[in-house]
Amino acid sequence: MDRAPDRVRDTYDDIAEHFASTREYPWPEVEEFLDGVDGALGLDLGCGNARHAEPMADRVDRVVGVDVSRGLLETARERRGERAFDVDLVQGDAGRLPIADGVVDVAVYVATLHHLPDRAARRRSLDELARALTSDGRALVSAWSTAHDRFDRSEGFDTTVDWTLPGGETVPRFYHVYDPDEFRADLSASDLAVEDAFLSSGNCYAVVGKGKHP
Repeated sequence: MDRAPDRVRDTYDDIAEHFASTREYPWPEVEEFLDGVDGALGLDLGCGNARHAEPMADRVDRVVGVDVSRGLLETARERRGERAFDVDLVQGDAGRLPIADGVVDVAVYVATLHHLPDRAARRRSLDELARALTSDGRALVSAWSTAHDRFDRSEGFDTTVDWTLPGGETVPRFYHVYDPDEFRADLSASDLAVEDAFLSSGNCYAVVGKGKHP
């Protein structure tokens, strides 16, 4: 049995409240992607505290936020209540989305893919995103990159990065740090179609749509 979602869930349940308190604002790359989009259904995959679901809610009729961590979903509920925006919050695995086929018009899948601990799991999640998109739906996908200043590597690699809680306890978080060519290769091998790929703020990004292959 694949235990990858359990490991990601447990890590973020442990740090959820403190982690969410440091994630106040949406990323500018997400805001730029969302500028001018519209649709019936938006998806924030790996939604965390819903900081990206919030601006999405102004642009689509309905937003669904999916995260594997119950703790992070609780912080999203708190944010939703404090800021009065609409988002349906669902606990779910990125590799087995609780979303019907072909219904998502707009999606963001940022800062989440790199936490899945093997290539098969990452590819499966990309295929799931493709399955959920409408034929003309668009998504923004991101992952940590070797282009980040903290790394001195040219090829993708696995690592752990500790999260330090206020009391000094450290919680290790798994990352797969992508090199840009590897990131694009994984996207191209999935059921997604890459429309644009770029680097920004130490992350690989891609704007993707539904691919033509099944």
